[in-house]
Amino acid sequence: MGVYVWEGKSRRGTIEKGEMEASNEAAVRMTLRRQQILATKITLKPKDILKGIKLPWQNRVREKEIVVFTRQFATMIDAGLPLVQCLEILSSQQDNPFFKEVLLKVKGDVEAGSTFADALRKHPSVFNDLFCNLVAAGEAGGILDTILNRLAVYIEKTMNLKKKVKGAMVYPGVVLCVALLVVGSLLLFVIPVFQKMFADMGGTLPAFTQLVINISEILRSYWWAITIFLIIFFFGFRSYYRTEKGRAKIDDYILHLPVIGMLIRKVAIAKFTRTLSTMLSSGVPILEGLDIVARTSGNKTIEKAILKTRVSIGEGKTVAEPLGTSGIFPPMVVQMISVGESTGALDSMLSKIADFYDDEVDSAVAALTSLLE
Repeated sequence: MGVYVWEGKSRRGTIEKGEMEASNEAAVRMTLRRQQILATKITLKPKDILKGIKLPWQNRVREKEIVVFTRQFATMIDAGLPLVQCLEILSSQQDNPFFKEVLLKVKGDVEAGSTFADALRKHPSVFNDLFCNLVAAGEAGGILDTILNRLAVYIEKTMNLKKKVKGAMVYPGVVLCVALLVVGSLLLFVIPVFQKMFADMGGTLPAFTQLVINISEILRSYWWAITIFLIIFFFGFRSYYRTEKGRAKIDDYILHLPVIGMLIRKVAIAKFTRTLSTMLSSGVPILEGLDIVARTSGNKTIEKAILKTRVSIGEGKTVAEPLGTSGIFPPMVVQMISVGESTGALDSMLSKIADFYDDEVDSAVAALTSLLE
């Protein structure tokens, strides 16, 4: 079977055009004749070589799409619509083909008797452990709409935190690139002109001026070797960072960098407290919550500290005690967590810490920008 593009005249004399799937050209002519159209041109439509091939950026769902889906789903559940009908409506409204396909698969699994949380767990690239565990807690407690609203708020606040950090990195990155470009242009094209002028004048050059000229000569003579070295260094660094030992060392070093290290530490604390607060308030056990928070921390040093806390709690200790000895969490955070534990309001206290550190991230971003300027 192929797709044919046809053109012909109707009985009224108007020109008609269209496409038709058929086994051959004769079949197309016969079908058009039945429709009282005289075919004047029939060509086989070329096959799209990219059809069925999904590019990497097409196999992803943005956080904003997850937020919209979660809010709409919560509204529908609250209105009393059945789960399957909600999924059917939301999948039909999706502009993202990949997300639409995922929702249809989830709908099929739910219709087959699977729980909503188990159906979501089959798509970890779209719905992470946090999402799935909170949905499971919502299903078990009969408060799925409330949980989904909490999830939407959590994802929105996480998105805002990421935007702050990315915004902080854009300005330094642009300035650094422009500075390297300007300095490189000076060393490669401008300094040689002055070098010739100084040579014509004779005499001994100052040490610093001679150093700049020597650097310019090295760059012009060995630019190819420097380029190869940088490429090898980049891939070597990336390979080392992908190892368990390498990532642990580099992540620990990053946390101790001036200004940038403090920014990353504050972002990690905000993320840790926000995520754990959302999970505890939704009824997820603290040990399970800490395990998920550790795996989503993004930094090996912080992950180890959280996992150590999890082990200590399993041995009967409080949350604040092991966090205080980790050396990563500030005393103020540890004290507030301790107060939250003693008053039985750990989830709300963690939420307050997260709000405070969201503001602290803003201050750290401003400090980084000022330092660069």
